[in-house]
Amino acid sequence: MLWMLGTIASFAAMAVAGRNVSGELDTFEIMTYRSFVGILIVVMVGLATRRMHQITTRQLHLHFARNIFHFAGQNLWFFAIAMAPLAQVVSIEFTSPIWIILLAALFLGERFTVIKLVTALLGFLGVLIVARPDFANLDPGLTAAAAAAVGFALTAVFTKLLTRQASVLCILFYITTMQAVFGLICGFYDGHMAWPSPAALPLTVLIGVAGLSAHFCLTRALSLAPASIVMPMDFLRLPLLAFVGMAFYGESLDIWVVVGAALILAANFINLRANAR
Repeated sequence: MLWMLGTIASFAAMAVAGRNVSGELDTFEIMTYRSFVGILIVVMVGLATRRMHQITTRQLHLHFARNIFHFAGQNLWFFAIAMAPLAQVVSIEFTSPIWIILLAALFLGERFTVIKLVTALLGFLGVLIVARPDFANLDPGLTAAAAAAVGFALTAVFTKLLTRQASVLCILFYITTMQAVFGLICGFYDGHMAWPSPAALPLTVLIGVAGLSAHFCLTRALSLAPASIVMPMDFLRLPLLAFVGMAFYGESLDIWVVVGAALILAANFINLRANAR
């Protein structure tokens, strides 16, 4: 629970910083600079703690698959937060735990119980109440958020597989280095790579630090508990970012957002109480 609170706070900080620099940098550029900041931090920590030997080339195929799905999901997410209200983006993104509950049973051998089904359905109902999507005219930002949710679910499944044999430092090293390469390839695809301005530079660094700390906390949480228990806690990010959108971006917070958030929090409570017993 404590590690997931760190994850939630880090993702919230990254969302605010990402929205503020999205007018200057595209998603590939944001991901590239974020990854290079992460590489610097991971290598410094590895050298300071004398744990660089933990970075091995074992399971490279799992690292590659994990980071392909995450890179795609994260780029879609940065696009979505620039195009749609934060509360709606995060609520659509929260279909990810529902995918995780299904994928964890399929690929990780975790039990699919009645409580997990109730958690998924209740959380999904809360998401629909908050977003109230118009399926006839889908918003590009919300569509990107939905696709990002699938990418994040697959990311969590591969992260859980990696935690069975790889250290946290090793996972974070490949997260940053592989995604830096992906970002450079995509960023230079049009022949141009923008540099952050002096005003955007601190926010770009914040995105890198927050992104790395989010993955560190998430990896630690997944190493201690099943993915289907850990990931539904991320629902707490919805009311937090709904408040941020209202306070700093003038986004409306109507009664349906409150009702949907309450259902999502109830789903978390049911899931955690059942697993605590």
